[in-house]
Parts: sequence; C-alpha cells; structure tokens
Amino acid sequence: MAAVGEDDAAWERAIAAASKSTSAPKALTLDGAVKSSTGRLPSPALLERFAASLEELSVAGARLSSLEGLPRLPALRRLSLPDNRLSGAAALAAVAEACGATLRHLDLGNNRFAGVEELEPLAKLGVEALDLYQCPVNKVKGYRDKVFALIPSLKYLDGADAEGNERLETDDEEDDDDEEEGEEGEEGEGDDGEEGDEEDGEDGEEEDDEEGEGDEEVRI
Repeated sequence: MAAVGEDDAAWERAIAAASKSTSAPKALTLDGAVKSSTGRLPSPALLERFAASLEELSVAGARLSSLEGLPRLPALRRLSLPDNRLSGAAALAAVAEACGATLRHLDLGNNRFAGVEELEPLAKLGVEALDLYQCPVNKVKGYRDKVFALIPSLKYLDGADAEGNERLETDDEEDDDDEEEGEEGEEGEGDDGEEGDEEDGEDGEEEDDEEGEGDEEVRI
C-alpha cells in the first residue's frame, strides 16, 4: 500500500506540472514523468477531473503493465502508451471501456503484445491508426493482413495503410505553408518602409536646393 501511495503522489505532481496552464487541458503529456513501482496508472480520480476536455493522453515509458483504473474519458481521440510493459486483451479491454467511442489513434509501440488475438477488444472500435512497432506481434506470420482484417475501421498500421503506403503528414505541411506566408508578409512591410525613406530623402534634398538658391539671390 505504501508503494501505491508513493506512486499516486508522484503522479499527482506530474499531472499538476503538465496541466498548470489550464484547468481543462485538451492534451496531457506524462512521458517519463513517473516510473510506476506497481505497474499501474494513477488513481482514476487524478485523471477524471479532466474527462470532459481531454482529447489526447500520452503516458510513455512509465513501466505500465496494466491499464486497470483507466477512467472514462469520453472526449479522448488519441492515446499514446509506448515503451511500457503492456500485454494481453485485458489491457485493451480497459481502453475500449474508457474511451472506445471516440478513440481514433492508439500508440502501443514497444510493448509486449505477442498475438493478434490480444487485439480483439479493438475490433468493434473506430480506431483508424494503430502503432505496434517493436512489439513481438510484429513477427507473427501475416501480421499486417490479420490486424487489418480484425479491425475494419483501421486505416493505418505502424504508419502505413493496407497496401504499404506511408501515411502523409499533411498537418506538418500546412504549418510550413503558414510560416512561409508570414515571412513574405514581413518582407513586404520592410520594402514599403525603405521606399518611404528614399522618397523623404529626395524631397529633403530638393527643399535644401531651393533654400540655397534663395540665399544667393539675397546676397546679390
């Protein structure tokens, strides 16, 4: 029991640090924040307070061997749990119960899932992208075909579709376009300023010439 209490105290500190900027975060990243001594997630109450807003949750490298206690997260679309010790259908049954209605992206890379049958709880969900890289199940004969057949909603497995075409990162491309447009706008502002300075300089020289001519006339 002492270990559970110590774990929860560490989880609470990590969650507070990750959500300090808002009381209703859409994304919560706890990667490597806690090395669980029990192999479990924090007490459900620590995450339940964000249930209404949380769309993305990442808990990588926490030594998790169970997902018991994963609270209901009705808005969650992305769940990332790589680099843990998860295995078996029970872990994925907990995922299905907690956020199965909304979940679209599930990252289970570098865990201990060894058989396609362990993925059965995902069969009726709407998961579109599933990552199982560096899991023993990768070595099962016909692994990709079997997983796509098991999960009808699946579009991408380990970053590629059923034909082996890699997933395009369109979001990154759009961000690059926005940055380029911003840089072009800044350059345009600078050009206008330089033209204005040149015009002011020319006007000033003309005025100085006229004043000089007037002085010469007076001296005559």
